[in-house]
Amino acid sequence: MAGTAIPSTQVAIPKPCISVASRTPSSSVAAFFGNEVKDITCAKIRSLSFISTTESFSKSFNRHFLRSERKVIKAVSGASDKQPLPGLPIDLRGKRAFIAGIADDNGYGWAIAKSLAAAGAEILVGTWVPALNIFETSLRRGKFDESRVLPDGSLMEITKVYPLDAVYDCPEDVPEDVKTNKRYAGSSNWTVKEVAESVKQDFGTIDILVHSLANGPEVSKPLLETSRYGYLAAISASSYSFVSLLKYFIPIMNPGGSTISLTYIASERIIPGYGGGMSSAKAALESDTKVLAFEAGRKHNIRVNTISAGPLRSRAAKAIGFIDMMIVYSLENAPLQKELTAEEVGNAAAFLASPLASAITGAVVYVDNGLNAMGVGVDSPVFRDLDIPKANKI
Repeated sequence: MAGTAIPSTQVAIPKPCISVASRTPSSSVAAFFGNEVKDITCAKIRSLSFISTTESFSKSFNRHFLRSERKVIKAVSGASDKQPLPGLPIDLRGKRAFIAGIADDNGYGWAIAKSLAAAGAEILVGTWVPALNIFETSLRRGKFDESRVLPDGSLMEITKVYPLDAVYDCPEDVPEDVKTNKRYAGSSNWTVKEVAESVKQDFGTIDILVHSLANGPEVSKPLLETSRYGYLAAISASSYSFVSLLKYFIPIMNPGGSTISLTYIASERIIPGYGGGMSSAKAALESDTKVLAFEAGRKHNIRVNTISAGPLRSRAAKAIGFIDMMIVYSLENAPLQKELTAEEVGNAAAFLASPLASAITGAVVYVDNGLNAMGVGVDSPVFRDLDIPKANKI
């Protein structure tokens, strides 16, 4: 039986209707036309499978089939709903995002916030308590205004900034020396549980949760020289903090929501110099992403993904001491010979948070110019005689 493709039409021609249980012809079958389901007998389908030579196909088609309609979805970026965008834009209007881990305008967390805001989402921020005052002051005095500019020319608005230290789940976990630390003076309700409760009290619910947190106090030490304290501190701040955020924020997340964290290729490949247990922390984060995707998906209809981002010259990345070398290495060896921008990671996060990625969960999404795919460093002298395109110098 041959089928003919008709523009703007979906025609389903089933095979002979055989019941799996009885192995005998079934009296009816469900046929799908566009988005509708119609009950139709096998005899009827057989009669539709043959077209009389004296009857035009179009006449027969119009009699028996439903013609699908072409629907165009229009959305906007930013606050205005009067400027429709063509094509298939990311539309996060009416969504609220909480981004944990923004302390300046120089990292991936800030870039993700901008991309989410550009797509129409409302932005809430959780900032490490010791950095809170400087961040809020800089924001208030306009020091970040240039970095806040969105594609439509408006400025990204941060609805509220919350003090947050994701190393502590609840007030009972906070040691006395931290409570009395002057860097925490004047701030309250900054443990993960308290922040989630504050967000619930202020806004009710959120739709997007972003984990942009990492810290390894001994990151500059080789793993063999890392202390138990340094190793566990890296795990606590960089991976378990994601588990904690989901634990306390999922109850206030709307079904269909999305969570995103940031990881690094050191989770699965050796990156000399990226020490202090940080490679282990990233590996744990990626493993947890898969488990959390199952648990959060089944119980709460929440998606959980992580972005494996390439090297960025951010203030936080400078702590490892050789970020410039990693950027040069990526430029020389990645399939795409360009320096990665924070905006590219932010846009990938906006996609993952949007309905366009509604079937993506438990994934490690690489945004690194393809460096993760390489098995060797092609800038090595070993490959000098091969005809390999060299990197474009920046």
